[in-house]
Amino acid sequence: MATGRTDVPVEVFLDGVTHRVRRRDAATLLALMERVTGETAYMWGPSIVGFGEYHYRYDSGREGTTPAAAFSPRKTASTVYLVPGLTERPELLERLGPHTTGVGCLYLKDLADVDLDVLAELVRESYEFAQPTPPPAE
Repeated sequence: MATGRTDVPVEVFLDGVTHRVRRRDAATLLALMERVTGETAYMWGPSIVGFGEYHYRYDSGREGTTPAAAFSPRKTASTVYLVPGLTERPELLERLGPHTTGVGCLYLKDLADVDLDVLAELVRESYEFAQPTPPPAE
């Protein structure tokens, strides 16, 4: 996700979502992620709703900042962005309901078919992983 935070109000973006299910699911994801993260939603680029920030640095030296939790109501599915690795949690994903995954992405066609408690747990684990590690106590 190589895009920055913008000043576009989240509500303006979500009001423009025309697909009925994506619009409904976006409202659900907004409430779920606000509750789980305790963060206010901001737009990242033109189509990603993000919560908090996560600074990453790869071994190659490449680094950047992304939302610590995020989603986007895409044309074919709602995309939930998770830290890489969480899309490989079979014990949670088996209970989630219909979905597909990509590297760091969870694709959900209809949240009505998904266990929202399991989704909240996935988002919570991803968000907590993305938080800075405090320095060790002396």
